Amino acid sequence: MEAIVGIGAGKLRGTVRDGVAAFLGIPYAAPPNGANRFAAPQPVQQWDGVRDALAYGPTAPKPGYPAPFDELLSDPDIPGEDYLNLNVWAPAGAERAPVMVFIHGGAFRNGSGAVGVYQGGAFARDGVVCVTFNYRLGVEGFGNLPGAPANRGLLDQIAALRWVRDNIGAFGGDPANVTVFGESAGAFSVLTLLSLDLGLFRRAISQSGGGQVAQDPADALLITKEIAQRLGVEPTAAGFATVPPEELVPAQTAVAAEIAGVPDPVRWGRTTTSSGMAFMPVLDGELIRQRPEDAIAGGAGREVELLIGYTAEEFRFFFVPNGLAAVIDASLAGRIIEGMGMDPALLAAYERDRTIGDAFCAVVTDGFFRVPSNRVADGHAASPTFMYEFGWRSPEQDLGACHALELAFVFDNLARQDGAKLTGPNPPQELADVMHRAWVDFAAHGDPGWSRFDRDRRLVKVFDGAQNEVIADPRGDERRRWQ
Repeated sequence: MEAIVGIGAGKLRGTVRDGVAAFLGIPYAAPPNGANRFAAPQPVQQWDGVRDALAYGPTAPKPGYPAPFDELLSDPDIPGEDYLNLNVWAPAGAERAPVMVFIHGGAFRNGSGAVGVYQGGAFARDGVVCVTFNYRLGVEGFGNLPGAPANRGLLDQIAALRWVRDNIGAFGGDPANVTVFGESAGAFSVLTLLSLDLGLFRRAISQSGGGQVAQDPADALLITKEIAQRLGVEPTAAGFATVPPEELVPAQTAVAAEIAGVPDPVRWGRTTTSSGMAFMPVLDGELIRQRPEDAIAGGAGREVELLIGYTAEEFRFFFVPNGLAAVIDASLAGRIIEGMGMDPALLAAYERDRTIGDAFCAVVTDGFFRVPSNRVADGHAASPTFMYEFGWRSPEQDLGACHALELAFVFDNLARQDGAKLTGPNPPQELADVMHRAWVDFAAHGDPGWSRFDRDRRLVKVFDGAQNEVIADPRGDERRRWQ
C-alpha cells in the first residue's frame, strides 16, 4: 500500500507494509555539485506533484572496502549526484512518536544510510520513527581546503538534523523527542555534535566512539597537500574542483591506507595518526573550537541524556581478518601504538596470557575506544549518562566481540544476510531483543533499563548474550593503567 505525506519541499509517495511506513531517498539538501560541491549544504528546491520515495537514493562518492573487509561490511554504491538524502521508517498512523536519527560509520570515508543492516523497520515496528542519512565523505566532506568552509560533512549532518526538526512531524514523529545515535565515525560525529550544544536533539547514543577525535587544521592541510600533489592540482578548493570525484577517491584512498598502515606523526601530524584516519572533523576555530571530550567535560551537552559504549574487542575487526594479528611482532606493534600516541610499554602490561597480536588489539581497543568512552562518561556524569559494553563473541574468523558487531543487534536485523559474515549463521535473537529494546526505551523516555553511570561505581551494562549483567568497572585494572 502507498502513503502520501507533505513536507516543506513538496509531497512524497512512500509505502506501507506490516504497519511500517517507509519513505526512502528524500533529499535534505541540494546536490553538492558545481558551485555547491565544496560549499555548506544548500536548501532543497521545491518540487511539483508527488515525488516517489520508494528506493534508496544515490550514495556519496567513496571507495569500496578493501579485501577482506568487503566480505564483512556491506557498502552499497548507488550512482547519482543527489546524494544528500535520507530515509524514514515510521509506525503507520503514528502521532508524536519518539525519533531516532542514525549517523553511519566508515572512517569518514565509507558508508551510507542505505546499508541493509541499518534498515529501520524494527524501530518503527516498536513505535519509533527511525531516520538514516548520507553525508559527504573524504576530501569532499572533511578535507581542509583553503577557499571552502571546513567540516562540510558535519555541516551536512547538522542540515539533516534540522530537516528532522522541521519535517519529521509529517511522518508522526515528535521533533521535541529526538535521539541521535551513531557507530564508529558516526559515534565520533554524535559526540562532536553533542559538544556543540545545537539544541537539535534530546538524547544521544555513541556506539564505539570517543571525544578525542579532532584534527588540527595544519595536520589536515598536510593530507590536502599530499593528495593535491598526487593529482597535480593546487591544494585549494578551486584546485580540487577540477578533479572529478571518481578520480579523487582513488588518490585519497591511497593516502588514507598509508596513514592507517604505520602511523607516522612526523609526516602526517599527531592528531591524524592518533586516530589512524586521514579524515575527521577539524578544529576550525569556528564550528569546532575544542576537542569534544574537553568541551563536554566543561559542561557542553549537559541538557542531553547520553548512552555511550563500545565492544569488548573492537580492534580485532581491523587486525584479525587480514591475518596481521597472527604475524605482528612486539617491535611493529610498539611502533604502531606509539604512532597512535599511546605508551608502547602498555603492550607488555597487557600481554600476560595473551599473544602479541591479541595484546596489541586489546591495547588499541582500550586506548582508542574504551578509555575515551569512559572519559566522555566521566565528563558528562553530572547529567543522565549510561554506559554499556557489547561482549558477545562472534564465532566467525576468531573476530570475538569486535567493532561493528553490535549493529545488527541494535537494529534487530539479524536475519539480514549482509550482516551474517560478522555474526555467523545463528546469532542469538534473544540478545537482539534485549539490546534493541534498551535503545527503544532510552529514545522513548531516557531510561535504557539499568542504573546511571557515575565516577565512583562506574556501572556498565554488559551485553554478552548470557547474563547481560550490570558490572562495576569491568577490567578496571587495565582501564586504570591509562590514568
